[in-house]
Amino acid sequence: MPADLAVIGLGHLGIPLAQAATAAGVRTVGYDPDPRLAADLRSGRLPSGSGGEGRLSAAELRRMAAQGFRITADPAELGRVRTAVICAPTPLGDDRRLDLSAVGEAARTLAARLRPHTTVLLESTVYPGTTEEFLRPLLEEGSGLRAGRDFHLAYSPCRHDPGNRAHGPANTPKVIGGLTPACTEAAAAFYGRFTEKIVRARGTREAETVKVLETNYRHVNIALVNEMAVYCHDLGVDVWDVVRCAETKPFGFQSFRPGPGVGGHGVPVDHGHMADQQRGLGLPLRMVELAQQVNGRMPGYVTRRCTALLNEYGKSARGAHVLLLGVGYKADVADAEGSPAREIASRLIELGARLSYHDPYVARWRVLGREVERADSVYEAAADADLTVLLQPHRTYDLQGLAVKAQLLLDTRGAGPAGTAHRL
Repeated sequence: MPADLAVIGLGHLGIPLAQAATAAGVRTVGYDPDPRLAADLRSGRLPSGSGGEGRLSAAELRRMAAQGFRITADPAELGRVRTAVICAPTPLGDDRRLDLSAVGEAARTLAARLRPHTTVLLESTVYPGTTEEFLRPLLEEGSGLRAGRDFHLAYSPCRHDPGNRAHGPANTPKVIGGLTPACTEAAAAFYGRFTEKIVRARGTREAETVKVLETNYRHVNIALVNEMAVYCHDLGVDVWDVVRCAETKPFGFQSFRPGPGVGGHGVPVDHGHMADQQRGLGLPLRMVELAQQVNGRMPGYVTRRCTALLNEYGKSARGAHVLLLGVGYKADVADAEGSPAREIASRLIELGARLSYHDPYVARWRVLGREVERADSVYEAAADADLTVLLQPHRTYDLQGLAVKAQLLLDTRGAGPAGTAHRL
């Protein structure tokens, strides 16, 4: 049976969208160009690292299939839908620019099968202007159709927050910006089927820039509190107590927590790294550049704290057994995309430390091309290790019990009771 919706890209953006649409009764087909991934998902086998509360479970995948969700690697399916949403990944390259190649591949695949009156939406993180200047020409050239006349085109920033129990697709307002007012209304009609509130932006550029602002807001504020953590440590002040008190202010302050670094898919987007900067689009976002520098220094700072603690207790980093707890980018999430744990582990290995890790959601973990030993029992491993470093406070961890068992514990998240561990 033809589907109402095609979700193009079954990664961290596409699967949650497909799940929300399917639950709302929207006939949905999920397309991914990787036939092996599509086959695994059809068989109920989840990709490596897809477990945890922040990602889809095998049971949920089976439930979606029972509700009519279909998975395919056949692009012919894209020519039979009324709405297509591109959820292709846009990772940062070595030059700190967003890699739009997967979006381009998705656009060309869709364009060859695009029918009149289809609504095409983009949810990937992109630069302002991408929908109109990059995606639109690919769709028009490949289809012979004209956006805004023959088919609708709009952008909507993804606001999925893995592991968030309070806010999901239904109660998170959806921002939409269309190429034309009619495009905006077509997108609103689609998202309105499973989202309670629609927020209309003036156009695609405004909607794209919403994502830039939201992501950079997070990074800048995390950078501020990370700088405060280093500052407070030098002063001998408990930064966690400072944050606890400051967040009681009912206006003019929003609480953020320091940590070992920033990870995840919400990468900071700096205008200075945009491909179109040469065309005089403006100055770089200096605050974002500075925030990235601050956050990028945190894994090195955590490593230095590890070596200082070991030295304080008469041990050298060389030969020391260090246990890392939680290697994903976020608590209760298996996804390790951009996790600071990898850089911390790399630095410790280079210092000669003997490394192991524990994470209830990550069965295997490689660093510097080598498999890191996974601890079976977190409490036995903590008792055996010279230093235990809490990177993610998974709900399954009894932090008070860990503090009792561990020879030496560094809590980079301030998650345990005060006075039970050394804190960042």
